[in-house]
Order: sequence, then structure tokens, then C-alpha cells
Amino acid sequence: MKITRVDVVRVPLALTEPYTIAYETVDSAENVFVRLVTDGPHVGLGCAGPDEGVTGETVDTCEAGIRAAAQRLVGEDPLRIARCLEAIQPLCVGAPAARAACDMALHDLLGKAAGLPVYRLLGGYRSSIATSITVYIGEPQAMAERARAFVSQGFTAIKLKGGRAVDEDLEALRLMRRAVGPGIGLRFDANQGWDLKQTRRFIAGAEALDLELLEQPLPRGHGPGLATITADSTVPIMADESLIGLSDAFRLARGSVVNMINIKLMKVGGLDSALAVNAVARAAGYDVMVGCMDESAIAIAAGLHFALARPNVLLADLDGHLDLLNDPAAGAVILRDGVLYPSEEPGFGVKDLETVFA
Repeated sequence: MKITRVDVVRVPLALTEPYTIAYETVDSAENVFVRLVTDGPHVGLGCAGPDEGVTGETVDTCEAGIRAAAQRLVGEDPLRIARCLEAIQPLCVGAPAARAACDMALHDLLGKAAGLPVYRLLGGYRSSIATSITVYIGEPQAMAERARAFVSQGFTAIKLKGGRAVDEDLEALRLMRRAVGPGIGLRFDANQGWDLKQTRRFIAGAEALDLELLEQPLPRGHGPGLATITADSTVPIMADESLIGLSDAFRLARGSVVNMINIKLMKVGGLDSALAVNAVARAAGYDVMVGCMDESAIAIAAGLHFALARPNVLLADLDGHLDLLNDPAAGAVILRDGVLYPSEEPGFGVKDLETVFA
């Protein structure tokens, strides 16, 4: 089998409503879709959801990275994934979401050629995983009510966005715990919003609220500060923006900087890189959460298949597709009562995206 053509298309994706995190308000998203066309019966599909604040890419630079990689992939055997990824690596430096899209399409093709869903090819440790759902920054009482509504829909884990004034964040967390009761997992993501003093104040105030984890309280690059917080904290500390690639995973593990890490395919460059980062995490004794950006369901499916394949990927935060109004790959994952299930069709379960590549 040979790749004969690579199609690349940008797709604006409308959100149900704008949302706010510590450093920005988002009112729309744009993904870049890629299709690997072969001389055989199958096509491989992938998607990039770049975020300049996290991956360092704009949609323009991400698209340019995918197009450069696409030219290099034409004529290659897509089943030789390691060879293909090594070939495009120099073209995707500083563009991990671009690499992730190509990596997804290659894995999708492998699954279709094998007649198996990707998670089974990668290890098939489990067949479903619960996901958290995000409550974004707003008025504390409204945030608590939104969390209550999500619980009524069957979700058992809520991720609360913060990183603003500590007192407001704690008030939102208290109201949320009161609204959802003791049996619901609460996770807090500060998105690099605090300094050391603020982080300590938050942890002290949250001690009685049974918080599952605190994600990225300090800015990326504050490794010594994160290590200090982790050593003293009664709440598990998770790295997100501090982990972009494999070298970051080594650094975090070597210094015992955090307790947990958040692996996002867009940050690390796809499934191949995610498996390498996860191996470092497992060697260090770190639990892993798989996360996402604002991504089409086919990219969410790739993250899900990764989560299902490895035993130490214990948590999922794969809700980035739920607020997209015009997702062309809707249905690539199945959500029931807060639990995500993969399609059992070959690859990631999407045969083609004719409406995108028409």
C-alpha cells in the first residue's frame, strides 16, 4: 500500500457558547483535517486542534506544517508508521498538533488495514472510561448549578476551571461540592493562573472539599515551584502546560515535580509520542489523565483509544467535542452516562469525511 495523495482542509467549528479560562475567552474553534488517500481501499483520517497558548501553533502554522508533512508522505507505505513519522518529524518542529493529525491518520489507516479498532491494536486494556466534563469560569453560583446539571446527565467527574482570585475559586469549589454531593469527583484546573503563595492558599482552603487533583497551578517553566508545592500538598498536583513532549516527561519524572500528568495528543504530537510519554510516566509511578483541546470527535476518538490501551491512564478529560455545533465527525465516540465508549469499527470508526473533503 502507498499513499498517493494527502488532502488538508481547515474547518471552522462553532461553539454552543463562549467560555472563559484563566488566560483567555474563547468563542470559536478551528480544526485542520487531514486525509491520507492510498492506492488501496482505505483512507486514513486525522485532525489537529491547535492552541497557540499550549502547542505554540496558530491554525495557519499548523496547516502549513501538515501540508509540508503531506508532501513528504506521498509515496510512503502508511503501515510503516515509525518510518513515516520519522520522515515528517523535521517538518513538524514546533508544530505538535500538525504531527498529531498525521499520526492519527496513519493509525487510522493501520486499524482499517488490520480490520481492528486502534485501541485493540495498541493494547486494548479496557473498553470504556469515564470522562470529566468542564465547568468554565463564571459566577460561582452559576458554576455550581451547571455542575449539578451535568451530574443529572450522568457525569461522575467535574473539572472546574479557575486560576483567578483564590477566594472566588474557593467559593465556586465550595458551592459546587455542596451542589453535587460527596460522591462526585471534583478536579480543579488553574491554567497557570497563580503564584506560589496563591497556590498554597487554595490548597489550604480546599482540604475539606475532597478534591481529586489540582492541575497546573503555576506557569510553565516554574518547575522548582511546582516541586515545592507537590512536596507539601495534600492534593495531588498534575502537570499540563508544563508537559509538551518527551523531554518534559523526563524532566518532571526525574525531579519528582508533580504527582500526575495530563497527556494531550495535540501537545505531544500524536499517539506514537503519547505512548512514549506514558511509558516514562509509568516508570516514574505517575498516574495519567488524557486530555484534549477544542477538537472534533475524531481527534477525541484518538485520545480515547490511547486511554483505553494503557493501564496507568486512569483518568479522562475528553469533552472538547461536546460543545461543537457542526462537527463533521460527530459520532466517532459514544457517550453514555458520563462514560466514553469507542466505535468497534476498524481504525477510529469514521469511514470517510466526504463533506469535509468534497
